[in-house]
Amino acid sequence: MTSRSDPGEGTGEASDPFADIDLAAVREALVEWYEDDHRSFPWRETSDPYEILVSEVMSQQTQLGRVIEAWEAFLDRWPTVADLAAADRADVVAFWTDHSLGYNNRARYLHEAAGQIVADYDGEFPREPDDLAELMGVGPYTANAVASFAFDNGDAVVDTNVKRVLYRAFGVPDDDAAFERAAGRLMPDGESRVWNNAIMELGGVACEKTPTCDGAECPWREWCHAYQTGDFTAPDVPTQPSFDGSRRQFRGRIVAALSEHGSLALDDLGPRVRVDYVPDGEYGREWLRDLLSDLEADGLVSVSDGRARLRE
Repeated sequence: MTSRSDPGEGTGEASDPFADIDLAAVREALVEWYEDDHRSFPWRETSDPYEILVSEVMSQQTQLGRVIEAWEAFLDRWPTVADLAAADRADVVAFWTDHSLGYNNRARYLHEAAGQIVADYDGEFPREPDDLAELMGVGPYTANAVASFAFDNGDAVVDTNVKRVLYRAFGVPDDDAAFERAAGRLMPDGESRVWNNAIMELGGVACEKTPTCDGAECPWREWCHAYQTGDFTAPDVPTQPSFDGSRRQFRGRIVAALSEHGSLALDDLGPRVRVDYVPDGEYGREWLRDLLSDLEADGLVSVSDGRARLRE
C-alpha cells in the first residue's frame, strides 16, 4: 500500500491523500450509493433532536437491531424532552436495565440532560455542537451527531468506522488529527446530515473489519487503495491479510494466463486461475466474471463473446 502520509490542505503534493482524486466525483458516488439503498432505522426518518439524542445515547456499544425496539418503547413512554425531564429518574434507569442498554449512568445522564434543556433552554434544543456538548453526558461526538442529523449543522463525524474507511480508501495515517482533517475535507459544505449518515453506512455495511466491497457495491472501489492492493488492514484491523487466496492473487493469475496464452474462453481461463474451478460451482463462471469485471474497470482486460483478453 502507499505510505500513510499526512493529509495536507489540497496543495497537490504527494503528502495530500486527495491530490489526484476528483473530490466532487467521490462525494457524488457516496451520496448516490447511500440514497439508492441503505439500512432503514427509524431515527433516520426524523429530524427531532430529542429522538436523535435518545438514539445516539442508546447506540453506544449496543447493536442497532436491539436499539430499535428500545428506542420506540422509550419514546412511547416519554415522547418529548419535557416528559423525560418530568419523569422519575428511577423509572428511566429501570427502563434502561430492562432493555439491556448498557451502563445505567447513560440513563441518568440522559434524564439530567432533558432537565437542562427544559430549565436552561426553555425546552428548545441548542443547535450548535459546542452548546450541545454542554449537556450532561453529551460528548463531542454525540453533540456533533445531533447537530448533524437534527439540524444539518454539524462537522464531519469521525468514529471507528469512518477512520477505517479513510485509512483504507485514501491512505490517511492512523492519527486523530489527520482523520479529522481528511473527514472535514471530504464532507460537502452544509450537507452533514446526508454525508455523515452515508460515510458511516459505508463503514457499517461495505468496509467492515471483513470488507464486502463487491457484494455491497462499494462506491469508492475506483479510488480505494485497499481494494486495488488487497491490503485491508486498518487501525482496528491490524493483521495483514494473507496473499494466498486473496482477490489480488487471482487477479494476478488472470493477467499472467492471458499474457501467456492470449485470448481464452472463460472455461479455459478458469482452471488456470484456480484448480478447483467448476463452471457452475461456487468458484465458477460467476466468480470469474466478477474478477474480470474488476480488471475491465481498471482497463487491463476486455471480455466479449465469452472470451477474455488483455487490452493493448
